Amino acid sequence: MVRRQEEKKVEKGMRLGKYELGRTLGEGNFGKVKFAKDTVSGQSVAVKIIDKSRIADLNFSLQIKREIRTLKMLKHPHIVRLHEVLASKTKINMVMELVTGGELFDRIVSNGKLTETDGRKMFQQLIDGISYCHSKGVFHRDLKLENVLLDAKGHIKITDFGLSALPQHFRDDGLLHTTCGSPNYVAPEVLANRGYDGAASDIWSCGVILYVILTGCLPFDDRNLAVLYQKICKGDPPIPRWLSPGARTMIKRMLDPNPVTRITVVGIKASEWFKHEYVPSSPDDDDEEEVDTDDDAFSIQELGSEEGKGSDSPTIINAFQLIGMSSFLDLSGFFEQENVSERRIRFTSNSSAKDLLEKIETAVTEMGFSVQKKHAKLKVKQEERNQKGQVGLSVTAEVFEIKPSLNVVELRKSYGDSCLYRQLYERLLKDVGTSSPEQEIVS
Repeated sequence: MVRRQEEKKVEKGMRLGKYELGRTLGEGNFGKVKFAKDTVSGQSVAVKIIDKSRIADLNFSLQIKREIRTLKMLKHPHIVRLHEVLASKTKINMVMELVTGGELFDRIVSNGKLTETDGRKMFQQLIDGISYCHSKGVFHRDLKLENVLLDAKGHIKITDFGLSALPQHFRDDGLLHTTCGSPNYVAPEVLANRGYDGAASDIWSCGVILYVILTGCLPFDDRNLAVLYQKICKGDPPIPRWLSPGARTMIKRMLDPNPVTRITVVGIKASEWFKHEYVPSSPDDDDEEEVDTDDDAFSIQELGSEEGKGSDSPTIINAFQLIGMSSFLDLSGFFEQENVSERRIRFTSNSSAKDLLEKIETAVTEMGFSVQKKHAKLKVKQEERNQKGQVGLSVTAEVFEIKPSLNVVELRKSYGDSCLYRQLYERLLKDVGTSSPEQEIVS
């Protein structure tokens, strides 16, 4: 019935290739989503029309390009399908599966929590979809109720892969380091800004979703971000006693603040509570040939991202990282006892990243330090030994870009003499800094 009503609203004469465009289904910062009909097959679809002029900002360009690249890989009944991409000089048109049931968020807001039986079925579909993503090396990183849609039959469809990560985004330590996600759903290890496992952080977010589905409220919530993040890092949300023991155990194990002991997808699927009336979903990988989308067709420049960065390109930080770098919200104590030799200093500079790195290298070399350079990082060492036979000092200097005309320099001491460390940052602050440092040094 819904599809027939939509088809009646198609406006004749508005065409995009073989698609006849209809009414606007939604509108955002970068364009519109329109109902459309494939004039060859008769299939109803949604067309996400993105205005290139509105995504000139580098981060937004990357986000859209990443979503396209990721969705090309994913064909599963619980993931919104990308059929094809049509592009012109001014527009990017993403032809996607039409999902008519709205957001899971809206359903919870309107109708309240689900019964445990219905909630478990929805949760099973969510885990099936995320398990499939992880098997493809895709980690969503922004799972929340708003990014879970419902089709006409009430089945879930995971959407919005703009912040997703692929294997090439892992650093040498095998971890992801971009702090992203939505405040109420983000995992504590992501906030710690020390690297995290994409699969474990997705499981945490799924645990938050399960909690909301079964209780109708968020497990962690506060208007004050600092307080919210402290609650997240502590874990231990209030779990209603009226939930079954199996559901309570599942929530507790998914919202374990320690990612090492947090339950995995395998553990979730092995639990008796999850397996109750469970019907596994089968991927659609063999249903049709993969659409070959030419990334160059819409010419989104990809610079300063996790992929394809130049050797001197700084790490671009977002609001989460900027908040996490503030001393009033140092969350490291929630995870391990802080070693004073790893204290950090940060200050800002208006110099370009390239000039900044060159000035830092010149300054530390003149002070007698040896320098190893990698991307936007400098490893600075002075090999002199004191009476105890210890190496003089080892420091990592890294540049983070807030915007092209503003960078943050972060110094991290691995080990060594605190007095020499002070001399080093005072010299750098004098030569390249534009603001007083945020000091976290203990002599």
